[in-house]
Amino acid sequence: MKIAVIGAGAMGGATVEGLIASPQFNNDDICVSDPSQAVLDKFAAKGISVTTDNRKAAAEADVVMVVVKPWLVEQVLRGISSALSTEKILVVIAAGVPSAKIQEWTGIEGLPLFLCIPNIAIAQLASMTFLVPTAEAKPQHTEQVKAIFEAMGQVLITDEQHLAAGTTLASCGIAYAMRYVRAASEGGVELGFKADDAKHIVMQTMKGAVELLEATNLHPEAAIDLVTTPGGVTIKGLNEMEHAGFTSAVIRGLKAGAK
Repeated sequence: MKIAVIGAGAMGGATVEGLIASPQFNNDDICVSDPSQAVLDKFAAKGISVTTDNRKAAAEADVVMVVVKPWLVEQVLRGISSALSTEKILVVIAAGVPSAKIQEWTGIEGLPLFLCIPNIAIAQLASMTFLVPTAEAKPQHTEQVKAIFEAMGQVLITDEQHLAAGTTLASCGIAYAMRYVRAASEGGVELGFKADDAKHIVMQTMKGAVELLEATNLHPEAAIDLVTTPGGVTIKGLNEMEHAGFTSAVIRGLKAGAK
């Protein structure tokens, strides 16, 4: 299976890194198209086929991933439309671009199309990816594309209506999690730890929280109850955060990102 990634910026580049890192893909089967020579040189050094010709990349691929800024999607799709066909699968990774517009820009009736939103942890094979099959995609197409992204993390098949919510919860959400790491690390410095030590402590604590929830399937509040003794320091800290609007701020941030 030949995969072309058109656009290797932050998200596209992370996707290519994930394809390289996963043992399920061969570097010989991956092609990157990007206008930046520095980007192409970087991936060529890893054994990836590179080009500045989007149409050439699309013509030689079975799965074409367009990973560009939303305002560039129309230009890129119109430029490669002659290289697309119903024998190929098109995956568009660009927030807020509706499938109806994508189908209009390609002009190919029956083209299997998927809207996709991963996050940058895809480079570490740890993405939370949302995948929307359109009506033209057959079950075998869905299984094929799902398998690609499952090799680089976890996948949730959803509908177009929920894609914006998925974007803010997981794609934007990874930035929100990192902001917590930064804030807690700064707090750790104020408590007397060196900056790198504080960051390591916070990261390991977050990792432990995730693994605990995955292993026990506990509701987060039930897990919190395990460490909140009456009159103890944990409940005092939690209440201070809530007085400052912690939960409300998180929810408002997520809702703002989904608008």
